[in-house]
Amino acid sequence: MTDMKALIEYIARSLVSHPDDVVVECDDSSEKLLFTLQVNPEDKGRIIGRKGVVAQSIRSLLRVAAVKEGVHAVLEIQ
Repeated sequence: MTDMKALIEYIARSLVSHPDDVVVECDDSSEKLLFTLQVNPEDKGRIIGRKGVVAQSIRSLLRVAAVKEGVHAVLEIQ
């Protein structure tokens, strides 16, 4: 779980202009892991990308890491 959180933080911090504003929280109370990514409002466009391509790529990488650990993970961007 911490590896997936670190992966999301690393990717997000690499993409944004305000890396100190990146916050990743994990809720593992249900059967799946829910990761919430918060960034500076100016950086939302960079994280989402055109037509959501960047966000989908981050979610795909998260899915691969989750399968490797045998869990189901979801990423929500706020």
